[in-house]
Amino acid sequence: MSMIRDLRAVVRPSRPATRKDNGTYDATRDPATPSAVVDCAVYRDGARVDTPGRLTPQEAMRLVRRDGGFAWIGLHEPTGAEFAALAGEFGLHPLAVEDAVTAHQRPKLERYDDTLFTVFKTIHYVEHDRLTANSQVVETGEVMCFTGRDFFITVRHGGQGSLRALRNRLQCDPELLAKGPSAVLHAIADHVVDGYIAVADAMQDDIDEVETEVFSPGRKGTPRGTDAGQIYQLKREVLEFKRAVSPLLRPMQLLSERPMRLIDPDIQKYFRDVADHLARVQEQVVGFDELLNSILQANLAQASVAQNEDMRKITSWAAIIAVPTMVCGVYGMNFQHMPELHWRYGYPVVMCVTVALCLTIHRTLKRNGWL
Repeated sequence: MSMIRDLRAVVRPSRPATRKDNGTYDATRDPATPSAVVDCAVYRDGARVDTPGRLTPQEAMRLVRRDGGFAWIGLHEPTGAEFAALAGEFGLHPLAVEDAVTAHQRPKLERYDDTLFTVFKTIHYVEHDRLTANSQVVETGEVMCFTGRDFFITVRHGGQGSLRALRNRLQCDPELLAKGPSAVLHAIADHVVDGYIAVADAMQDDIDEVETEVFSPGRKGTPRGTDAGQIYQLKREVLEFKRAVSPLLRPMQLLSERPMRLIDPDIQKYFRDVADHLARVQEQVVGFDELLNSILQANLAQASVAQNEDMRKITSWAAIIAVPTMVCGVYGMNFQHMPELHWRYGYPVVMCVTVALCLTIHRTLKRNGWL
């Protein structure tokens, strides 16, 4: 708990906070209210409770404890000082608090007393006209969720993965939202995995394009090939995708199979569907990795074959040029007594024999596939 005490030391209550034009709180007046709050609302019986003005997290919890329901608080990249007051208010474990503030966490599910701490990695596909050795294909972010009996806190890191549209969609489904915080956790998990599916489909197109470039015929029917750097860069992006998908399999299985006090039994059935979709994406990502390995090896093999072809052509032309070089070398020796040196037809005969030998060698090499 030393971390919480240290963070609380820099937070002193002051006057009520004011709201900025962008919808977040101005923490210069009340350090206990984090400026990173994107939205804060109380839900009761599946409907958002209308309140005069914007609720602070502390006001939301007082309202929940008095009248029931649950509070959903969304934050974006809070600092340690901004998150300290919330940690104390909701009794969050310091290890989970540290993970939520520092980010760059592996997807996981952990239980601390009466709170579930879940980490999701969000994936966003970066549009590009053409894949290069420096192209960014996927962009990652993080969503961390604290699920309690009467509260749900999301901490988002990165510019992608906004949950505003998801919140609005849930508010249009009061029956589902009435299930409590576990319904929100399922909705976020489903939203993240749906994003994985969209990214996997987009990456499939990139891999198909690279595969076509590697195996499509180029000039004179030879493989055209592609830059190995492009394939390697795409493989790195697939690996980044894999780091987001694979570690999440176990948490989704636990949420769908193991009974938990904080997860409504009706909602647990929906987690099975999310786990199934996630397993399918994981199989796709593993397939991408193996396919790119094969494409990279094929590309390197094609490069070796092309080099061998070039060396065969160079060797063939060197053999052809060796004939006139030898003849010229012999007759350039300035000896007085050489065969046919003073014969009138010596020069044309030597030239004809040289050309005939060169043509014979050329024809033989071409018939054998060297030229």
